[in-house]
Amino acid sequence: MKKPKDYIIFPLDVPSYDEALSYVENLKDRVGLFKVGLELFISQGPLIIQSILDAGGAGIFLDLKLHDIPATVKRAFMAASRHRPRFVTIHCDEGEELLKSVAEDNPGDTKILAVTVLTSLDQKKLKELGYDDKFVRDLSALVLLKARMAKAAGCHGVVCSGLEVAEIKRELGSEFLAVTPGIRPAWSVVDRDDQKRIVTPSDAVKNGADYVVIGRPIRDAKDPAEAALKIAEEIGSAL
Repeated sequence: MKKPKDYIIFPLDVPSYDEALSYVENLKDRVGLFKVGLELFISQGPLIIQSILDAGGAGIFLDLKLHDIPATVKRAFMAASRHRPRFVTIHCDEGEELLKSVAEDNPGDTKILAVTVLTSLDQKKLKELGYDDKFVRDLSALVLLKARMAKAAGCHGVVCSGLEVAEIKRELGSEFLAVTPGIRPAWSVVDRDDQKRIVTPSDAVKNGADYVVIGRPIRDAKDPAEAALKIAEEIGSAL
């Protein structure tokens, strides 16, 4: 049975091997997954993934947000899956054809998560990028459009903000996974946060989130392990 800590994904947003492994040793029994993103993966390569797995405890969320022509993304995903991460992320922006080509030839147990709309984007930025007024007025409509595309293509789930989780679950079903970044416990919200569409861990889980990505509130705490435990308790109260 899934425990409250298993909902937590902690991002290893650091450049060095030693710093990453220090967090892994401290948090491996307090979180469900470690997120390896572009900075750490480019800095340290696949070795960091194996080292995290060797440490035991939590699994890997490989957040590379692959985005290129379909053949290139397909080969990149297959290369990534050989390192046994639980999830790999792929951008939706190339369309259903790309997502489907990867999903159809998935060689192993690594699940595909489609990135819908980054939580750093808001209506103002969408307008600057030239999106249709329909989506500028209702950003959630754009997220849902991409989530439908991802499910039709055979992806296992999406990355979306906690504001869209409930509607995605209602429309696409409880088995379609939702991973939500931009999570801030009420005690950690600060001014000028670069995440525009944030929710609390308990609200995200109540809305149906399967995993929540929580970085700064844990990383910046005096005792990161204690902060992770506090967040798990908040999640537990929502289950």
